Amino acid sequence: MTKPTITQAMIDAYDEYTHLTLDRRRFMERLSLLAGSGAAAAAIAPLLSANQARAAIVEESDERLTAEEITYPGAGGEMKGYLAAPKDAAGKLPGVIVIHENRGLNPHIRDVARRMALEGFVALAPDFLSPAGGTPTDEVKAREMFSTLDMGATVANGEATRAFLAGHEKVNGKVGAIGFCWGGGIVNRMAVASPELGAGVAYYGSQPPAEDVPKIKAPLMLHYAGLDERINAGIDAYKAALEQNGKRFEIHIYDGVNHAFNNDTSAARYDKAAADLAWSRTVAFLKASLL
Repeated sequence: MTKPTITQAMIDAYDEYTHLTLDRRRFMERLSLLAGSGAAAAAIAPLLSANQARAAIVEESDERLTAEEITYPGAGGEMKGYLAAPKDAAGKLPGVIVIHENRGLNPHIRDVARRMALEGFVALAPDFLSPAGGTPTDEVKAREMFSTLDMGATVANGEATRAFLAGHEKVNGKVGAIGFCWGGGIVNRMAVASPELGAGVAYYGSQPPAEDVPKIKAPLMLHYAGLDERINAGIDAYKAALEQNGKRFEIHIYDGVNHAFNNDTSAARYDKAAADLAWSRTVAFLKASLL
C-alpha cells in the first residue's frame, strides 16, 4: 500500500488543531480537502499525531539509571512527576526540569527525562496537569485540560519544582529547565519569575512579554523550527528585548523543519538531524551553565 503524501499545509492544519485554534471537526474537514477525500484524511491523521507506542530511545529498564514516579510539594498542592538519575554517579549532579508539551506528562517526556539523566543530570519531569488530577491517557482530553490552567499558578508550580529539585539529596543545588512547545513557553516564563533558575532551554516555545525580559537572570538557549510561523512571529521582539537588557542568550533556527521537530513519536514532524544537533547544543549549554 502506498504511503499517503503529507504536505506542509496538512502539518500546518494539524498545528492549528493541536493548539486549540481549530476543532476536530473543522480539522478533518480541512484535511479532507487537502487530501482529496475523507478516506485519505482518515489515513493521514494518525501519521500527523504523536504515537506513544513508538519505541523509547532509552528504555524504562535501563540499568544505568534509577527512575521513579514521585510526588512533591507544589505551590498550592501536591505535584506529580517522574524522576530519573544516573545510578552510579560520584557526588552530586546538576538538576534539570523537563517540561512537557501540551499533551502532559506522557511516555515520550519520561523518555526525554531518561535521556537527560544519561547525560549526567538528575532529571525531573513534572506533571503540570497535577492540579487538575494529572495527565489522562486520552491525548485529546489532555490538550483540552491545558486551557483550564492558570498561568500564574502554573509558573509558581514551576518554581516550586525548581526549589524541590535544588534541595534533592542527589543535586548540587543548581537547576536548569528544558521545555518543548507549551513547555518551552513555561521555561521562558520561569526565567522571568525564577531568579534562581540556573539555565533555560526552550524548544519552539512562546515568548514572554517584552516588558518582563529585564527580570530574567538565567542564560537562555532558544531553539526554533524554520517552518513554525506561529511561534516564530515572536522571535524578533524577544531577541530585541534580550539584547537591549544585556541578557545572555543563544537563538538557533533550524531551517526547513517543523514545530515539534524534536518529538520522535511524531513521524510527520520529527527531524532527526535537527533534533540531534539541538540536543548536543542543549547538553553542552546545560553543563556549562550548571556544573
